[in-house]
Formats: sequence, C-alpha cells, structure tokens
Amino acid sequence: MSWQLWTAFGIFIGFIANLVVIDTGAIAWRLQVGSAFIPAVPLAIGVFFCPESPRWLMKKNRYPQAYRSLLRLRFTPLQAARDMYYIHAQLEAESLIMRGESFVGRFTELFTIPRVRRATLASFTVMIAQQMCVYSCTNEGINIIAFYSSTIFVLANYSPREALYASVGFGAINFLFAWPAVWTIDTFGRRSLLLLTFPCMCLSLLGAGLSFLIPTSSKAHIGMVAFFVFLFAAFYSPGEGPVPFTYSAEVFPLAQREQGMAWAVATCFFWSSVLSLTFPSLLASLGATGAFCFYAGLNVVAFIMIWAFVPESTYSSCETQTTGPSPTVKTPFFFGPTAKGLSLEELDVVFEVPTASFINYQYTKVLPHWFKKTILRQKRGDVVPLHAIADKA
Repeated sequence: MSWQLWTAFGIFIGFIANLVVIDTGAIAWRLQVGSAFIPAVPLAIGVFFCPESPRWLMKKNRYPQAYRSLLRLRFTPLQAARDMYYIHAQLEAESLIMRGESFVGRFTELFTIPRVRRATLASFTVMIAQQMCVYSCTNEGINIIAFYSSTIFVLANYSPREALYASVGFGAINFLFAWPAVWTIDTFGRRSLLLLTFPCMCLSLLGAGLSFLIPTSSKAHIGMVAFFVFLFAAFYSPGEGPVPFTYSAEVFPLAQREQGMAWAVATCFFWSSVLSLTFPSLLASLGATGAFCFYAGLNVVAFIMIWAFVPESTYSSCETQTTGPSPTVKTPFFFGPTAKGLSLEELDVVFEVPTASFINYQYTKVLPHWFKKTILRQKRGDVVPLHAIADKA
C-alpha cells in the first residue's frame, strides 16, 4: 500500500515540477523535459536517512544493526523484538526450503507446481489488468492517462497551459484517492475492490471518450472530458492501483515468492512500456473517442479475467492468528466472499483448488447468492467460503 500511495504522490509532484518551469521562455520545453530532476534531488538526499531493511541485514548476519533498524521502524522495543524473531524464523524456514535449489529451478516451479501455477496466473491477471486500464483501464489505463494527460487535455481543446493545470488536478486526485485503500483493502478484500472499481473505470473511460463528441464550441466539452478523466483516477486509485502489488506479494509460497514477485512486476512494466509506446499511434488511428472506448472494452475483459482467475487472498500476518476451526468469513457487498484472517497455510488451501473448480464456484455459488441478496433483496446468510469447500474436497 505504501508503494502505491507514494508512487501516486510522486506522479503528483512530477506534474507540479513540470508546471513550475512553464514560464521560463524559449527554453521552457527543455526544462520541462528535465523537470523530473527537481523532485529527484530531495528524494535522493532523503534515501540517506532511510533505515536499512532489517531483513537484508539479518540475511547478512548483522543482527545488532537489524535490531537498531527495527527500533526506528516500530513503536516499542517489544514490537521490534517480536518482529525480529518473526523475520529470523522466516529466514530459517526459507533456507531449509531453498537448500540445494537454484533460482532458475524455483522459477520453473512457477509454472510446473499446480498450487504455484494458480498463484502465478492470478498475479499475472491482476498485473496485466493494470495495463489494460486505459488500454482496458488497468495499469496502462492509468499510466497512459498519467503519461499523456496533457496531450489528452489538449485534444479536448484545452490550451497547453490549461492542460498542464488539469494534469496537476489529475495527479492530486490520483494521490488523494489512494488513501482510502489503506483501510478498505483489508476491510473489503482485494478481489472485491477490483470487481467493484473496474465497472466504474469502464464507464468513466466510456464517458470520457463520448465527451469528445460534444461540439468544441460548447463549454461542456472541456468540462465533461476533465470530469470523466478525474473520475477514472478516483476509481483507479483505491482499486487497481494498490491491489496488484499487494496481491502478488502475498500469494506465493516462501520458496517461490522472490521469483513470483519478480515475474509479476516484469509482467506489469513490460506491458506498461508496450502500451506507452503504442498509445500515440492508436490515438492517431482511432481518435480520442475510439481510443477511450477501446480502453473501456479492455476493462470489461479485465473484469472477466479477474472474476475467473483471481481468488481472494486476504490473510493475517503473525500478529493476528486465526481462532477456531476456520477463519471468519464475511459476505461483502460485491461478488464473493472475503476470507478474512487466513493464515499462509490456509491460503495454500485456496490455491489448491483447480481453476475450473474455482470458476464453477463463482458461477454456481457466489453469483446466484449475490444476485438474490443484492438485486432481489432476499434475506440470505453467508455464502459457503471457497476454502471450506476445498477442505471437504
């Protein structure tokens, strides 16, 4: 969550830096190209004040330094000692699991071990969905709008100066609406946030594309384009923005976590670069309306992929242990159960369920339950959780 929150803040500061050098005369465009250097300087200085990762220090057998680092990162010495023991125990477990295995060997296990392969598919889905955002309204959805926001606003008949100001507004909304996810990502669950926000992002992109059809002589033309672009950012920030990296970091077993997260991040940024390079040509061939409607359609595809391939992953850390025979399960407001308080072992049970069985569960259990309870307003209890069905199997 911190990663997404401060990435959004960095985009916002980048837009401000671009605006700062706008009135510098003939060299303004040169300074705008290099404007990212402005926030990068204090960032580089700030890195020297960050504590080193306790986990890395412990891997280097530098336990005293690790404890001092944890003291800076925790409220009390007791919490620091607790987490130091937890990290130590996890490192010991990883060393036993990975003994004798090469990096390449564990990477191939992402596709050869059924439980890990399902986690790989799920993380791939949420990451590529992020790229389908404005190219389907996922990550590239947001990156395309972030990278080319000024271009988009100029196409909407903004002046270059007005477009830069509108881009700053886009960055501000992207940052502000990332804050709710700090609380909702564990309250509603990762899957539910995605399934709730993707239809909204789709409609926002569709609205932005159709707004380009409003005659440019009308004041509504500029206003509606900006409104829907900002609305898209508001829905993206608490959903597809933070979920992919949070989800991918927690779904893999310890033995394959390093390789799995590397694969997920590579998926994200490879398609981000592809979409960024192809957006200008797509805009030229389809026009603004066609490009945005195309992205809206990709959001629908991403929604279906998440529905079919991404199970809920919310599980507890070492601080919160599950009590009783099974975790507490709540039925959220949107499409499916959230397994709150799942331990890592119970998360393994979720991904042991074959993909075909999971899809069948969504269509025969979750969807009818949601329709009857939400649409027909029938009083119904909680749907049987997926991991409970897996236990019986």
